[in-house]
Amino acid sequence: MGIYDYSAITLSGEEKSLADFQGKVLLIVNTASKCGFTPQYKGLEALYKTLQPKGLEVLGFPCNQFGKQEPGAADEIGAFCEKNYGVSFTMFDKVDVNGGDAHPLYDFLKKEAPGVLGSKGIKWNFTKFLVNKDGKVVKRYAPTDKPEAIQKDIEALL
Repeated sequence: MGIYDYSAITLSGEEKSLADFQGKVLLIVNTASKCGFTPQYKGLEALYKTLQPKGLEVLGFPCNQFGKQEPGAADEIGAFCEKNYGVSFTMFDKVDVNGGDAHPLYDFLKKEAPGVLGSKGIKWNFTKFLVNKDGKVVKRYAPTDKPEAIQKDIEALL
């Protein structure tokens, strides 16, 4: 299976296939509204606004597995992201990224781009995966990697 074989439910409740993003560079991020890294939404939105016309799509996947920092329902998450950070990129409904109930997309991402020392798990909110136009996972970024710091890597793929 490849990245385009997966789908997920958006915050508005519709199933969206990642095949809809074929030919685009993707930045896939597990997010949370009550995390020390939450201000990265601002940087993610800035990347999206700047590079979306050139072919970037940012895909946000809220997750409540780390310190229960995403407790809200889909409508609360959407309202928070829009009100506080003006998020206009695609946001999906809450998913698990680790464990037996992990979304299959995240099992795929972790297999394709393991973490430090080959770790298969996601360590915290705002772990980022960069996917090229052909659907290949090319890099994994730590939560501490700010969106603006990875802009050059994204631009190289556009």
